[in-house]
Amino acid sequence: MPRCSRRDFLRSTLAASVLARAAAAPPSASDYVTLGKSGVRVTRLAFGTGTYSGQIQHDLGQPAFTRLVRHAYDRGIRFFETSETYGGMHRMLGLALKGIPRDSYRLMSKVTTRPGVDPREKIDELRKLADTDYFDIMLMHYQHSASWPTDTVRWQDGIEEAKTKKIVTGYGASVHGLPALRKFPGNQWLEIAMIRMNHKGVRMDAEDYETAGLGNVPEVVEHVRQVHAQGMGVISMKLAGEGSFTRREDRQAAMRFAFRNAGVDSVTVGYKNIAEIDEAIDNVNLALAS
Repeated sequence: MPRCSRRDFLRSTLAASVLARAAAAPPSASDYVTLGKSGVRVTRLAFGTGTYSGQIQHDLGQPAFTRLVRHAYDRGIRFFETSETYGGMHRMLGLALKGIPRDSYRLMSKVTTRPGVDPREKIDELRKLADTDYFDIMLMHYQHSASWPTDTVRWQDGIEEAKTKKIVTGYGASVHGLPALRKFPGNQWLEIAMIRMNHKGVRMDAEDYETAGLGNVPEVVEHVRQVHAQGMGVISMKLAGEGSFTRREDRQAAMRFAFRNAGVDSVTVGYKNIAEIDEAIDNVNLALAS
């Protein structure tokens, strides 16, 4: 029988203790989760820069915005997202993250699939604005037509090409409206789906993608479950009804619904101050613990 030295015993005991503590640790907003078949790992809570198309974040000015980003990073949020439609937020986010090791956070961008625009040139333009060599996730933004799978073939090809060049790691689309969302299940190109989600249906998907009314929450949840079953990662937005949930109880309920009822992987929230970041972290942690 092999002899076990005191050093080996202590080493194995320490390892077991670390594993036990890790196993006992409750799930949290700063945990990394894998977005389905994309293989991209992100924190459960993301830092969004698109409140009212980025106006709220842009109006903070660079110094205040940088402080918010650094506070979120220090609190364990390592997933940051923006879009070319968010009024200069690629540049502001790039400046805010400057000096932080690139492999320590995940960066997501969204492109608008306009005709006549070269996908390769657009992705390169956004990389330069954000001062990054690559995007962890690239989404085709604002898909709102049932014909989007055929309308965007050129963009799909361009994003796939960027992936082969390691300019993009994972890809997918964000959706607005049920006609477009119904084309997500069964789609073979999508790796990641960005779908609006809250318990009240505010700013969620309906038959009319521009509706001012409520979305169809049960149908949206069903599609989330379908795409999940097919191996897609799901990121959700509009957790606070685009700022319309003024009661914290509603914001907490939205987080619970997203993670517990819909089963999304990650959520993104836009912030205008440090208190909102801290609250969102607490709300996610509470939702995961309930």
